[in-house]
Amino acid sequence: IEIYSLNVDCKVTSRFAHTVITSRIVNRANESREATFEVEIPKTAFITNFSMSMDGEVYPGIIKEKAAAQNEYDTAVSQGQSAGLVKITDRKLEQFHVSVSIAAASKVTFELTYEELLKRQLGKYELLIKVQPKQLVKHFQIDVHIFEPQGIQFLETDSTFMTNELTEALSKVQNETKAHILFKPTLDQQKKNSELDETLLNGDFVVRYDVKREATAGDIQIVNGYFVHYFAPQEMPVFPKNVIFVIDRSGSMTGRKIEQTRDALLKILQDLRPEDHFTFITFNNKVVEWKSSLLPATEENVASAAALVETLTARGGTDINGALLAAVGVLEKAEQLPERSVSMIILLTDGQPTSGERSVEIIQENVQKAINGKYALFCLGFGFDVSYKFLEKMALSNGGIARRIYENADAALQLQGFYQEVATPVLMQIEMQYPENSVEGLTKNNFKLFFEGSEITVSGKISHDLDLLPVEIKAQSHTSNLTLKEEANIKEKEQVFQNQRYIFGNFIERLWAYLTIQQHLEEAISAQEEDQKALEAQALDLSLRYSFVTPLTSMVVTKPQQQEELANKPTEAG
Repeated sequence: IEIYSLNVDCKVTSRFAHTVITSRIVNRANESREATFEVEIPKTAFITNFSMSMDGEVYPGIIKEKAAAQNEYDTAVSQGQSAGLVKITDRKLEQFHVSVSIAAASKVTFELTYEELLKRQLGKYELLIKVQPKQLVKHFQIDVHIFEPQGIQFLETDSTFMTNELTEALSKVQNETKAHILFKPTLDQQKKNSELDETLLNGDFVVRYDVKREATAGDIQIVNGYFVHYFAPQEMPVFPKNVIFVIDRSGSMTGRKIEQTRDALLKILQDLRPEDHFTFITFNNKVVEWKSSLLPATEENVASAAALVETLTARGGTDINGALLAAVGVLEKAEQLPERSVSMIILLTDGQPTSGERSVEIIQENVQKAINGKYALFCLGFGFDVSYKFLEKMALSNGGIARRIYENADAALQLQGFYQEVATPVLMQIEMQYPENSVEGLTKNNFKLFFEGSEITVSGKISHDLDLLPVEIKAQSHTSNLTLKEEANIKEKEQVFQNQRYIFGNFIERLWAYLTIQQHLEEAISAQEEDQKALEAQALDLSLRYSFVTPLTSMVVTKPQQQEELANKPTEAG
């Protein structure tokens, strides 16, 4: 079985990435063989299309509601195989895997398309392409076109497998608003050494970039009556933080996990700003407050906290309820905190609640009642013994986010990276306002916090024949209350995307659908049952209308001899 051609074609238009992977395989044996198409795609992406072509026949993947697809699915196939096409492989990727039997001397072409909105983190967008052909490929290429009407601020490529020879196969051309990256290694360049037919191509190929930002009220782009508004203000004063680290030191954290937690906390302590206040609560079946109040992050206090972190050992049970309520208590009675400041609780745990209150529903209720919208709760789940669903619901109900920390060598870096994302809050209570009577289907437009290096994205449909789209942004910064105004000239904005070969169809409409689905699914996690059903119904409707494989839909892949397989979208919460 020989993969004679593998093509990754990616078009990014205004942060929305559309990727097509095409693999052509030939069976050089004199009997039929299994041909496998196995690719890893970003978790944040939705598959939108898949097909197999052989002997002049095309076998398309059809996207249906998950329940309906499951019912149609042949009951003879054991449940275990039914979701066999897609599985999570690491913290950023999931794998799509399909194989088909092809006759002697026959060929098959696999084609997979997926889309995602690139998210700005720590000041850059990242386009991640996993490269793993597992054999030498005669025609191999990665072709990336980027078009950013705001202008490209910087652009870099990075890869985990580059050699000097391979660098020669990489070309990068860019002007003010466009970039083209082509990676096209020959067979010889792909080889580990000249004697063996082993490939060097195994790992990540990453493109990172950021855009220029001129307008204070963000940037608006419009195509076919749909708009997207990006807002990422520069050089704002940073809010002082009041942060409580709530650290699990129960028995299951023993060994590598507690070591990595110590390493990460020592680095994080160094990153605190002098105007921040902080403290630690550690817990197993007992909850221990390092100090009874928050301390300013002076050199002395940081050094004394570091000494405590060095002594962290792990044993005993897990009282998540007691620890979080203690943290809220410390914030409640805190005095002399900076007037305009952001209070947050960062929980790190690797297990289920086993001490104190054990019912996750009651813990969620207790914590939400205690926090009462005043503080942000971030939940980090270490490894796979945590109930991620529980942590995610608790974080989203309290203005924060959840993240799984994978038990790899880089766990300490994952923890630090997460902290860096939330380390610099620059705006609070952000409201993005648009004329009510002329915009519909608006995505989320108010946000509790904005962190430096990230970006707020709002999208919607302009319903009337407007000439101008006025926007108003209200927010609190550390020094003042802001009101920013802007008017977008709709005709001019539509002009930007005319005659661009980078454009794929109505990309802003698809971006709007993608964002709406993502947000509805996220809101559903912490919503009441009735609202949850309504949000999921809307997300399902959009998933089917725009043909996205989301956690609510399945793609039915039909093979020759009428065999059927299902591709489902896995979620972090399983």
